[in-house]
Amino acid sequence: MTAIASKTRERLLDVARQLFASNGVERTTMNDIATASDKGRRTIYTYFKNKKEIYDAVIEREADAIVKRFRDIVCSDLEPVEMLQAYIRARFDVVDETIKASTTSQLISYITLDHKRLERIRLLAVEKERGLFHSMIENGIARGVFDPEQGALIPAIHQMFFQGVDYCHLCDNYDGLGVDPSTLREETVRFLTNTIVLKHTEKQP
Repeated sequence: MTAIASKTRERLLDVARQLFASNGVERTTMNDIATASDKGRRTIYTYFKNKKEIYDAVIEREADAIVKRFRDIVCSDLEPVEMLQAYIRARFDVVDETIKASTTSQLISYITLDHKRLERIRLLAVEKERGLFHSMIENGIARGVFDPEQGALIPAIHQMFFQGVDYCHLCDNYDGLGVDPSTLREETVRFLTNTIVLKHTEKQP
């Protein structure tokens, strides 16, 4: 795809996202998107077969934007321990921001109602995140900072734990855990750090 074609596609997605948020997905038509983007219907159909495909692309782009935050951390020059801690804190931030957005963004509300499609996109984002997390752990092991045995277990623990965090945020039921969100956040950072870092290299947050 050329730079111009890519720019046009992004423009269409930006417009579609705004229309989905303001009018709702069902009430937004291909004609609406064409008119608002100053593009003809023929141009839209060059990039997308139908509204469903545009909707999927909008949601996938949102998921990619979330994953990019983790990718930026993993690709940074941070030392392994600092990288792990920054990653975990970013994961908490993403959960918090997503839940807060659901109360203010019509788009997120409409997306949340479409459970099957949202789940497919969520699984795609989780798969991408899993690869980044594994890469970060493997790098720490290769540099002699992370314990190889614990490193084999941490990714699964991380995934299961944040499924619980997602649920707690969604239901706003931290009281049942006897801990507030900020305390849980830092205790999680400390626990995962102490679990995976080899004792002779251990560095507290």
